[in-house]
Amino acid sequence: MAVSISIANVATYGFTVVAARALGPHEYGAVAALLAAILVVGVVQLGLQATAARRVSAEPEHRAEIEHEIVRVGWRAALGLGLLLLVLSPVVERLLRLDSVVTAVWLAVAAVPLTLMGAQAGILQGERRWGALSLVYLAVGIPRVAVGGAFIAWRPDQTAAIAGVALGAVFPTVVGWWALRSGARFAPEQTLPDERRHPTRDVLGEIAHNSQALLAFLALSNADILVARHALDSHRAGIYAAGLILAKAMLFLPQFVVIVAFPSMSTTSGRGPALRRSLLLVGLLGVVGTLGALFLHSLALVFVGGSAYAEVADRLWLFALLGTILSMLQLLVYAVLARSGRRPVLLVWAAFVVVLLVGLTTSSVTGLLTLVLACDTTLLVALLLTDARGLGNVESPDEAPPIAA
Repeated sequence: MAVSISIANVATYGFTVVAARALGPHEYGAVAALLAAILVVGVVQLGLQATAARRVSAEPEHRAEIEHEIVRVGWRAALGLGLLLLVLSPVVERLLRLDSVVTAVWLAVAAVPLTLMGAQAGILQGERRWGALSLVYLAVGIPRVAVGGAFIAWRPDQTAAIAGVALGAVFPTVVGWWALRSGARFAPEQTLPDERRHPTRDVLGEIAHNSQALLAFLALSNADILVARHALDSHRAGIYAAGLILAKAMLFLPQFVVIVAFPSMSTTSGRGPALRRSLLLVGLLGVVGTLGALFLHSLALVFVGGSAYAEVADRLWLFALLGTILSMLQLLVYAVLARSGRRPVLLVWAAFVVVLLVGLTTSSVTGLLTLVLACDTTLLVALLLTDARGLGNVESPDEAPPIAA
């Protein structure tokens, strides 16, 4: 999983490099906005995946019913989201200042396979079928750079780029379909129980909650770059953005830990040990990265833009620390979802509001960075205290029942 996710991330980053170099500032600016929109729309995919993985791993004895319902809901969510974005394509065109409404239509097309993949990946994750899930992640990254790059080479504009992304998104859904079909435990001719333990309404409710929880984390982890664009001048905002490259690298480096640990965190007996081991592993990786940025800051500077951003070199270790804290926060947010928690998500939204409002009063890179570190560290401590019972394998009163009565 670690290797496949790393390759997928590198390939996805490779596509942005290809697009930036081949398209130029005007066209790439639109593509970057579209990719950001895909990231936001993707919270539905992540919500589907978390819901599927939690339910499958928590109740393996009812796996057939769960998987049947998840696939059905996945298709509905994918087609519904695609249709909604299609209707809103004129609005998206104006909001993102695109050259054509056709470009916005391709965003709607891309949303369908990306959302469906969330259902498939969640089932494979819940079943702990790491080999098949690794192939799905490889199929996310490699076709994006291959198909997207080919489309850009054919016609270097924003429409061709997003069309390549949309068509590349079909590959992981095909791999997911094949993996589920080859390992299917539920055949269409089998009869589901009359009294369903996982009705559609409950599944949709959990998907909605999980999606907004992950949206909260996405908003928090990206709030500071938005603040920097408004609170700092363009030069300082660029310096801050360069430092964030290292922070995001530290955030995504241990992503495989979250994926592998989540099914175990969804079970009562495995929750505490899985969360403790995962926090320890993420923390150790963070210490190594932070010390590397502190003592080898000249080398780290190469990966965030080079000598043009030398001003940030002596603070890169702080950005590495920020990425580590964000990575641990991400793990704790998933731990909340694994136990069907509700209230802790409000703390994430509160931290987002604080960063947004107080951040606008800052006037320096160090000031903004210090504020974000303080807010995220406070949130980390609060979530650790909230999940103290989960760390000790004791049910939290905040938990919702895993199934409908």
